[in-house]
Amino acid sequence: MAHPWDNPDGSPLDFYHTPSWRIFRIMSEFVNGFSFLGNIERSVTIFGSARLPEKSPYCKDAYELGRRLALAGYTVVTGGGPGVMEAGNHGAWDAGGNSVGLNIELPHEQRINPYVRRSTSFHYFFSRKVMLDFSAEAYIFFPGGFGTLDEFAELITLAQTGKLEPDVPIILFGRSFWEPLTSWMQTVMLEGLHTIAAKDLTIWTLTDDLDEVMEIVKSGMLTQAQQRLARTGHEHPLPDEKLRHATRPMAGTEQ
Repeated sequence: MAHPWDNPDGSPLDFYHTPSWRIFRIMSEFVNGFSFLGNIERSVTIFGSARLPEKSPYCKDAYELGRRLALAGYTVVTGGGPGVMEAGNHGAWDAGGNSVGLNIELPHEQRINPYVRRSTSFHYFFSRKVMLDFSAEAYIFFPGGFGTLDEFAELITLAQTGKLEPDVPIILFGRSFWEPLTSWMQTVMLEGLHTIAAKDLTIWTLTDDLDEVMEIVKSGMLTQAQQRLARTGHEHPLPDEKLRHATRPMAGTEQ
């Protein structure tokens, strides 16, 4: 007699490759991810290339930033991989702070770095992207590849459409890397084709100064905490609040 879970032809059901099983796995990643993030407070997420070597000036800056953030009492969150991510975690680790990784296995280059104290892993890339989008109360982008650009575009779209709190800092670190892109947005997207509004170019701050980064993070975090305390009675976002932000309607008619 065939097992009730077998296919109609009697062959065993392959749970790992059937659509219904994948949907349940996706749901579990979202539930576990938001629950994991709900236990992280005063978090700052650092994005950047997995391929830059430790001796790169940007990795050195990411290490120093991670160290300063940890000393100031912030949790440093990264994708958990090598390069800039490892440098940020390393700085937080050496300062004795909270160092978190949201990891995924990618061919040839992604691995959990040794300076992550707490981590969670994802099977699906898009699940991990959503968690990174709502992982923090400030976001800092170092130079990187397509993945970094993808996350940056995602974050500024969420900010543009009202899915992020307006006082969440988004910082681009490294003028020589980011200025050609932001200049193109100004001249082509805004002035040439009018596909964005002037206010959209104020969503982020571009800088080469770690002191400025720290001041922006501190100011943005304080404002968010004060507003949240007045609105909800507590300073730090709860898991259900992060989920509500992720699923809230868009603001206006931007999209």
